[in-house]
Amino acid sequence: MTQLTFNYCPVDGYQFQEGEAKCSFCGLDRNAIKEILTNSTACEEQKKAPWRKLLWIKQDYPDNYVDKTFLGELQENVNVRTYDYWTVVKESTVISQHISSIMIFIAVFIYLYLEILSGPILITSGTVFTIIGYIFWDKSISKTDPSYEYKRWRTAKGFALFFAALLGLSPILKTLTRTISDDTIWALTVILFLANMLFHDYGSDNRTNIKFPGSLSTNAAIFASVLLASRFPPHTSNSLVSGLMSFAVEWFALFPIFRRYIKSLSSKFNIALTFLLFILAAILFMNISKAIVIIYILMITFITFVCPFWLIWIQKYKKEIHGPWDEARPKIQRR
Repeated sequence: MTQLTFNYCPVDGYQFQEGEAKCSFCGLDRNAIKEILTNSTACEEQKKAPWRKLLWIKQDYPDNYVDKTFLGELQENVNVRTYDYWTVVKESTVISQHISSIMIFIAVFIYLYLEILSGPILITSGTVFTIIGYIFWDKSISKTDPSYEYKRWRTAKGFALFFAALLGLSPILKTLTRTISDDTIWALTVILFLANMLFHDYGSDNRTNIKFPGSLSTNAAIFASVLLASRFPPHTSNSLVSGLMSFAVEWFALFPIFRRYIKSLSSKFNIALTFLLFILAAILFMNISKAIVIIYILMITFITFVCPFWLIWIQKYKKEIHGPWDEARPKIQRR
């Protein structure tokens, strides 16, 4: 330990010379200065009240002072969740379903554009499947929501008015962006579908909410559908535009509600729906581009099986600390 030396007398300020043991004015011993100062400091510390972790009282300590017990309340990784691999795989199916839905919609547009699929067939099949899905969903919600009788008629009336307006606006939608170049339309369509994929509501489990999920995601998909509808050749009928737009509303606004219902109903049904959409998207694109099918299969495999393993693996590098420096959170007890 380093020996402390004092060059000045604390009584009269006399500067000690080298080798001088006493003060020339008061005669104070130079070696006794350390004992005097140590005792005075100890007395001052004994007069101080013990430090408390309170900001609303005045204490005899600096604002940045902490005692030895400050880090005793340090907690690491308190709220870190431990994930199971197959549970994460099941939860990732909602992402796979939405990507497959976008692929199926693009394939339907290509078939309409090439006149392989007709507009009336798409309108009829889409309407039939929508009614069937609505019946299953209606039976489930009516058992849990007593006030659903009013919501049922409001939903049916809104759907009828929207479908009638869509048929009437088909000629306008067909020529809405006709003057814009094809390259711009394709680029905007890709950007809008990416926005639909990024901002889609993947985590909502509310079955009683009949509103469209994810307004930003839904609007991006509908706008992309309007851009694609304007790319049909001029000689085609308005039924192609009506079919594509009605299918877009059913596919991007109503079908996510049905997917949420299936997920909350049973995990087996959810996995079956995921596999069905995956197979349907691969089959539809098989006649369009085999390279896209291979990329699609690799992407779904990576998202469904590799990403969950990646998430679990990087959990060991997570380090979350909590301590007395965190903000206090009020605990509210509901009666």
